[in-house]
Amino acid sequence: MADTTGQLSGGAATVPSARSTTGALIILVLAFAPQIIEMLIGFAGFFLPVSGRGPIQALTAHASALGAALPSLAQQYAAGGKTSLGSDNLLALIYTYPLLAVALFTLLVRPRAPQDYFGGVVLMAIALFALWASSDLQGMRGFSFGAGTAPRMFGLLLLALGAAVAAIGALTPGPQLAAYHWRGPLFVSLAILTFAVSIRPLGLLIAGLASFLIAAIGSPETRWRETLIVGVCLTGGCAVLFPYILGLPMPLWPRFLLQ
Repeated sequence: MADTTGQLSGGAATVPSARSTTGALIILVLAFAPQIIEMLIGFAGFFLPVSGRGPIQALTAHASALGAALPSLAQQYAAGGKTSLGSDNLLALIYTYPLLAVALFTLLVRPRAPQDYFGGVVLMAIALFALWASSDLQGMRGFSFGAGTAPRMFGLLLLALGAAVAAIGALTPGPQLAAYHWRGPLFVSLAILTFAVSIRPLGLLIAGLASFLIAAIGSPETRWRETLIVGVCLTGGCAVLFPYILGLPMPLWPRFLLQ
C-alpha cells in the first residue's frame, strides 16, 4: 500500500521545520490547480482542437471570481437563496479559499507528523474538488437519491477523514516525510483518467475493471490472480450499486453493443 501511495520505507526527512515553507507553497499551488489547468488547456487550444475558454479569458474570470465570491455569497444569502452562484465563484468558495487557509496555517505552524499532516491535506483537497464538481448536480428529493447525493456524501466523509488525519499530524508526533517515487501515483492517476475517458463509450463494466487493473500496476506487490478476482467483484458490486440502488444514469455496456 505504501508503494501505491508513493511512499518508500527509507529516506525520511530529518528537519520538519525546513519543509513547512515548501509545504505551504505546494498547498498554495494546489489551491489554484484547477485554474492553472484550465489556463493550460486554453493554451493547448492554440495548437489542438480543444473547446473551452482561452487562457486570458480563463485568467480574467477566475481572478474576478476570487474577489467577488464572498460578496456574491452574501448577496445570495440576503436574497434568500434566490440567486445562484457561478461555477467560478463556487470553485473559489468551495475549493480555493479553504486550501488558502490551510496553506497559511501550514506556514505558521510546524506539523509534528508531516507525513500524516500533508497526507490529510491531500485528502481534503480531493474531497473539496469533488464537492465543487458535484455542486451543479441534483441533490436529494425526499428520500430519493439524486445524481449529486453520493458524490457529496462521499466527499464530506473524505473531507472529515482528511481533516482528522491532518489534525493528528499537526498535534501528535509521528513519521517525517518519507522518500517518494512516482510509480503508484502515476498509475492511479492513469486509472482515474482511463475511467473518465472510457465510462461513456465502454460502459461501467469494462471501464471499471480496466481502471482497477491499471491502478494495481502501481504496486510491485500486486498478485494478479487475487487482483483480478477482487476487480471483478468490485466492478459487479458497482454495477448493481450505482445504476440500480442509487439510480445514477451510468451505462453498463459498451455503446457499440447497444446501437
